[in-house]
Amino acid sequence: MTVSQGCAVPQPKTTVDLLDAPLPELLTECRTEIVESSITDRTFFGAFVERRDGSRILSMPTGRSAFERDTAARMLLAEGLGLDAPPLPEPFSVSRV
Repeated sequence: MTVSQGCAVPQPKTTVDLLDAPLPELLTECRTEIVESSITDRTFFGAFVERRDGSRILSMPTGRSAFERDTAARMLLAEGLGLDAPPLPEPFSVSRV
């Protein structure tokens, strides 16, 4: 997983629960949209990108199960936005570029 931040933008204070809210509601609350990634590497679960204009995207690979996609999206949002969340389980890791 990759977290990329183009500039320092104030982090959102979410009113929805990171782990329990429906993903579309969480994405709306965090002003983040999912876009399809062309990366096909099985070890790539997605990337959180914060653009210079403050807009945010989750670049997610296609062909993953709904559970896998939902879980990776929540982990990336938590890491990218500095939300309170449990630590990532092994073997997952986050790279900041």
